[in-house]
Amino acid sequence: MKYLYGKNVLITGGSSGIGLATSELLASKGYNVFAASRNPASDIRRFPGCGEIRPITLDVCDAESVDAAARSILAEEEIGVVIHCAGIGIASPAAEFRSAAVSMLMESNFSGVMRVNSRFLPGMIDRGTGLCIMIGSVAGVFPIPYQSHYSASKAALDSYAMALRMELSKYGVQVSLVLPGDTNTGFTDARKFVIEETSPHYDTCLKAVRKMEKDEMGGRPPDSVARIILKLCNQKNPAARKVVGIDYKLLVFLQRLLPYRVVETILRAIYLGG
Repeated sequence: MKYLYGKNVLITGGSSGIGLATSELLASKGYNVFAASRNPASDIRRFPGCGEIRPITLDVCDAESVDAAARSILAEEEIGVVIHCAGIGIASPAAEFRSAAVSMLMESNFSGVMRVNSRFLPGMIDRGTGLCIMIGSVAGVFPIPYQSHYSASKAALDSYAMALRMELSKYGVQVSLVLPGDTNTGFTDARKFVIEETSPHYDTCLKAVRKMEKDEMGGRPPDSVARIILKLCNQKNPAARKVVGIDYKLLVFLQRLLPYRVVETILRAIYLGG
C-alpha cells in the first residue's frame, strides 16, 4: 500500500454514515484515522495491517472545539489527508426563513469545512503535499424542492472547493469534491423538518421529502462513497469532482446539455408530481 500523502488522516463526521465507512476502510488499509465527531467513541480501534481509528471530539460549528482538536492532533502527528464528511439536512420551504436552522446548516455544511481547513491546510502547504476531500452532493447540481438550503450549502461548497483547488495547486496540495447521490445512511433519519403545520407548503413539503427519504433508503451503501475516497487518496492528480455512480454521472453530464426548463420539469415530476 502506497501512502502518497502520508498515513495520517482526519475525517470529520467520522462516527456515522459516510464518515464511519471511510474511517473503517482507510484503517483497514493501514491508515491512522482521526475520526472526529461531536460524540466520539471512547476507545481506539486497531485493524490488521497496523491501521487504526482514533476517536477525537470535534464540532465543526465551534471554533474552540476545532482549535482544541487541532492542537491535540498536531501535537502528535502531521495530517496528510483531511476528509470532510460532517453535515446535516433540513426540510423547509425556500420561501420561509428559519434563521437558527439555516444558520446551523450552513455552519455545519459550509463554514465548518473552512474552519477545519484553516487549521490543517497550512501544515500541508508548508510541507508541499497534502489532500483535502470534501463530500458535496448531486443536490448541489440539481436543486431539490424543499431542500433549497441543503442544495445551496452544497453548491457553495462546490465553488469553494474549486477555488481552493486552484489556489493550492502551486503548493502541491490537492483538492477534490466527491458528489454522492442517494445514499443509505443515518442522515435520512436525522433530517429535521423546519416547517409549521399551518404553512401552506406543509403537505407538499411532506410529500416531496417522503419521496426523497424513500430514494435515500434504497440508495447506495456508504462504503460505495468510501471506496471512491480511497481511490482519490492513491492518486497524485485526483479529479476536481468525482460523481458517485454511473447513473449520477450520466445525469450530471446530461444536465450540462439539456435546457434548464427540461431539467426543472424532470425534478418537478419526481418530487412534486408534475
